[in-house]
Amino acid sequence: NYPKEVDLPSYKPNYIGNPRQIKAAAEMISKAERPIIIAGGGIILSNASQELRDLVAKTNIPVGSTLMGLGAYPADDFLALGMVGMHGAAYANYTLAESDLIIAIGMRFSDRVTGKLSTFVPHAKIIHIDIDPAEISKCVPATIPIVGDVKNVLTELIPLVKAPNIKPWLEKVKVWKEQYPLAYKKDGGSIAPQYVLQEINRLTKGDCIITTEVGEHQMWAAQYMLHKNPRSFISSGGLGTMGFGFPAAIGAQVGCPDKLVVDIAGDGSIQMNIQELGTVKRYNIPVKVCIMNNGYLGMVRQWQELFYGKRYSQTDLCAGGNPDFVKVAEAYGVLGLRATKPEEVGKVLEQAFNHKGPVFMDMVVEPEASVYPMVPAGGIINKMILNEERKGETYS
Repeated sequence: NYPKEVDLPSYKPNYIGNPRQIKAAAEMISKAERPIIIAGGGIILSNASQELRDLVAKTNIPVGSTLMGLGAYPADDFLALGMVGMHGAAYANYTLAESDLIIAIGMRFSDRVTGKLSTFVPHAKIIHIDIDPAEISKCVPATIPIVGDVKNVLTELIPLVKAPNIKPWLEKVKVWKEQYPLAYKKDGGSIAPQYVLQEINRLTKGDCIITTEVGEHQMWAAQYMLHKNPRSFISSGGLGTMGFGFPAAIGAQVGCPDKLVVDIAGDGSIQMNIQELGTVKRYNIPVKVCIMNNGYLGMVRQWQELFYGKRYSQTDLCAGGNPDFVKVAEAYGVLGLRATKPEEVGKVLEQAFNHKGPVFMDMVVEPEASVYPMVPAGGIINKMILNEERKGETYS
């Protein structure tokens, strides 16, 4: 029998934020001229997405997100900035770098968000809300620390906040969005991986659960998928575990049997747990696996291209003998589909999404497509390699 109560003496979190700190945070927000909210995974864990939306509705403060916070705020809202950090949108990083107040909610200030710590928003004040006191001021000093459950803190904060006068700031953010949109190189003869994701958006309108493996495809999914709801984007942060997405998709599908669940995979990551094809076949778990097959361990290849003069080492999977993913799927009795041209992508996706069982989709994409923008490791957050044409230059 399960015990009625569980007492772990080593961990007794503080759920209620300090009222004085909350009041001070409300006053600071009301006086800000260039504020930004960074939504972290803690918002989703505490079921505080509605409270976040209420705070934004009251203040009109633009919202960036960490990788784990995607979906906490709807990506199609005009105040949404998408992901910030190493592979964040340029306009999101410019907004972050120029802000005078960062409202960090349920996030860790990892190096993938901050870049070089000594140059990270040196003139901004920081309100940091988190249930774990170990995260407060661990990487970036907090001006106003608030330890508590995010949902409880936001519930107390929202009535105290007055909307700041930030119309000029919002105009500036709008200009950045227009000048520096997410973009990718289009080659009519080959499939751009970003195009595959846009086609998924077109067909689903964001009404699906996306899981990812780890690598370039993970970052493309973070950038281009339409993240509208919490717990609709399931990805491995922190440890960055290749092979995560397929079993995560199985769990999501079992938990949400009426939802469309799509695993965005790479041809390297999917082979870490490809044997789970046996599981989805045996139990007829209708997950759809979309493999961005570029013939490389893509993220490592991108770094080798940018920083090691294209001296590719142990990243070329075709040279090592990638399997025929359609035949592997068929060997398990699972439907396998393939697209090799852009005009085939939509048809393959439609066939997969209409199929009642599991599907493996082999999207043969551009081999050397890379993830941009990119802040080089240890770089400054607003100095990014912006796109394919400018990969040898940085801009600030």
